[in-house]
Parts: sequence; C-alpha cells; structure tokens
Amino acid sequence: MVGPEIISTYFPFSEKQLSQIDQLFDLYSFHNARVNVISRKDMDNFYIHHVLHGMAMAKYCRFGPDEEFVDIGTGGGFPGIPLAIAFPKTHFTLCDSIGKKIKVVKTIAEELGLKNVEAIQSRTEQLNRKFDGATARAVAPAKSLMEWMQGQFKGAPRMYLLKGGDLDQEAQDLMQLAPNSPLRIQELSELYPSLEFFETKKLMILGQN
Repeated sequence: MVGPEIISTYFPFSEKQLSQIDQLFDLYSFHNARVNVISRKDMDNFYIHHVLHGMAMAKYCRFGPDEEFVDIGTGGGFPGIPLAIAFPKTHFTLCDSIGKKIKVVKTIAEELGLKNVEAIQSRTEQLNRKFDGATARAVAPAKSLMEWMQGQFKGAPRMYLLKGGDLDQEAQDLMQLAPNSPLRIQELSELYPSLEFFETKKLMILGQN
C-alpha cells in the first residue's frame, strides 16, 4: 500500500501539513468502518485515488487567502479536505445532501484542526451564499454543476473540476453557459506520469487565466 510519503514527493508542504496528511488514513479507516464514505475496497489506494487526486488542484489552480470555495457533492470530503490542508488561509465549504457523510467530514476536519472548513448538509443550489469559486470531483456533468451555482459566484465563474474520459461535449456545454470565461483542460498524467491511475484523469479549469 502506498503511504502518505507519496504526497511529499510532489508537494513541498510544511511539517504541520504533512502531519495532517499522515493522519488522514487512520481517521478515514476509523470512520469509514462505521459510515461508508469511501469504497472499502479502495482504502489500499487511499493516498493515490483520493488525496493525491484532489491535491492536483494545488498544482494548477488558484486558491487565494481569504477566498471562499464550495466543494460540491463533497461525499467523504474530497477534494475539499486535502485542499483545506494545502491552503489553510482559504475557506472551504464542503457541501453534500447526505447527512451521515457530512457528519463524518465535520468530525475529521475537527480532528485535524482545520479551522478553514465548514461542512454543510445541503444541495448546492439551496445554499444561498456567494463564493469565489467551486470545486467538484465526479459529481455531475459540468453543465449541471454550473447551473447549480447560478447566482452564487461573487464575480466571474471559477470552477475546478476533476474529471475523466472525453470532455469535448462537457466543455462545449460549459462554454455556452460561461462564454466569457477562459476554459482549459489539464491532463493529470503530466503531473503524475509514473502513476497509472492518472492516465485518463483530467482537471477542467474554468475562469482562471
């Protein structure tokens, strides 16, 4: 099993951040045995499939101090929890409609001492709040995510979406809804060339020059 040391191979985090990353596996193993927020078959790949995957945004995306991001359909807290570790001065609202998952996310954030995380049980379109940007991983088509966020961006739309496969249609649909926002698709195999899991994984970045 690949351990937390793989994170420091790609990201120069502080001792405190690396300690938080190191704690993730035991915390998720404990809570996942009680509430299934991650496929139990996937725990052996925890640091690659969940932590490293979410951390890709730390390489390519902008999360400014005092900015507020919403993690749509956060599930067990991905990519929100890893991003909150990576960007302690950015505020993350982790949103999911399933209460038992949000309870786990809230507990893990507290146990890690993450003061920049708020976990809310809600559908994104019902939050009635303003955000600088949104993140999501394999929740819904990009068009749906943008529609859920209508009226909830502080300024121009910014969305960072972890995706896979052919994104041509999703990109076209997204550009119809945000025609004035730049859009690019980053192949994650460029960041993690030695890891087979990322061969088909991509990051869709909307609204960042």
